[in-house]
Amino acid sequence: MAEKPFIIAQLTDPHIKAGRALAYSRVDTAHAFETAVAHVNSLTPNVDAAIVTGDLTDKGSLAEFSEVRPILDALDCPYFVIPGNHDDPANMKAAFADHGYLTGTGDFLHYAIDDYPLRLVGLDSTVAGAPHGELCAERLAWLDTLLAAEPERDTLIFVHHPPFLTGIDHMDVQNLHNADELFTVLSRHGQVRHIACGHIHRAVDTVIGGIGVSIGPNAAHAVSLDLHPAGAPSFTVEPPMVRLFRYADGRLVSHLSNVGHFDGPHPFFAEDGSLID
Repeated sequence: MAEKPFIIAQLTDPHIKAGRALAYSRVDTAHAFETAVAHVNSLTPNVDAAIVTGDLTDKGSLAEFSEVRPILDALDCPYFVIPGNHDDPANMKAAFADHGYLTGTGDFLHYAIDDYPLRLVGLDSTVAGAPHGELCAERLAWLDTLLAAEPERDTLIFVHHPPFLTGIDHMDVQNLHNADELFTVLSRHGQVRHIACGHIHRAVDTVIGGIGVSIGPNAAHAVSLDLHPAGAPSFTVEPPMVRLFRYADGRLVSHLSNVGHFDGPHPFFAEDGSLID
C-alpha cells in the first residue's frame, strides 16, 4: 500500500512591519500574509507542516515579530522558521522562544526536524549587517556532520538565500555567496532531495549537482521579472502564490498554489462518463 503523502507548505518573505504599516507605502504585507495562511489552512488534503524561509519582518525588530507571530500561529499545522537578511536572529529566537527546535548552534539558528517521513533541515545563511548570505566553515561543518549521521533519511533543506544566479542582477548580488562550498558538502550526501529558498520574491527553479533547488513565490509583492543586466530594482503586485511540496514513496514534487478565489473546479466528464464538449 502506498504511504500517505506528506505535504509541506512554503511561506516566505512576508516582510511584516511594525503596526502593520504598508511596505513601500503601498503593499499591505500583513493582510497578504494572513490571506496566505488562510489559504494553506483551506487546502485538502491538509498540509502537514509549513516552512517559513526568512524575512518574516522588514527591519527585524521585536515589534515586527510581535505582529507576525499571531499570523503564523493561526496555521493549523506545525511551522518552522529560519531568519532572512531582514530578520534579527536574536529577536527571532526571543519571539519564538517556545519553539524548542530554535536552540541553534552558537550564534546560528539552524536545526533538523526528524518528526516526519522527510527530514527537514533549516539553515541560517544570514550575515550580520549584510543583505547577502554565506555559510561559514562552522555552519558547513555542522551540516556535514548532521547529514552524515542519517545517510538513509531523505532530506529537504530550507535556507533563505538561493545558491544560484537567477538572472535578476540586482537580487543576484545578494545571493548565497559561497554556494560552491555548500555543494561540495552536499556532494557527499546523496539523501538531499531538494533545497527550498526565499529572498527573490518570485518562483524560480533549477537543478545543481543533481539536486533540485527552488525559490518560493511571494504572497504580497514580487520582484519584477527583468532579466536585463541593467534592470532597475522594482517590484510588481502579481497574483499571490505559495509553494507546496508533496513527498510520497521516496519522491518529492512541488506545486505552485494560487492564493484567491477562481472559477471552478469544473468537471471534464458528465455523470454517464462522457466527455463534456
